[in-house]
Amino acid sequence: MHRILIADDEPHMLKFIEFTLRRGNYEILKASNGEEALEVASTQKPNVIVLDVLMPGMDGVTALKKLKADDALKHIPVILLTARGYTLAPEEAKRAGASCYLTKPFSPTELLGHVKELAESEA
Repeated sequence: MHRILIADDEPHMLKFIEFTLRRGNYEILKASNGEEALEVASTQKPNVIVLDVLMPGMDGVTALKKLKADDALKHIPVILLTARGYTLAPEEAKRAGASCYLTKPFSPTELLGHVKELAESEA
């Protein structure tokens, strides 16, 4: 079973993403900020990480750059989530190391499709 790490500081969004991904029969790991996401990623080695950009403390882009700088974690595909009012250019997301990014609100089916594709490419 693939492990998916979700990092988001909004409890309702964390629950929504978890509910969405459980439809894909994934093991779900959760973090509420960038620091926690790095810690969980290093101990649990998820197959895919879904990372919110705007989080207190360490934001998602900083966490992503740290993940990609770590030889043990850099292979893990990351989906960045951005709020509608926050503009993140696709080039910036790719440059930071994201496999793809979605803008909130996003389609649960679209998120599940990206996670499935990335998890299976990792296997």
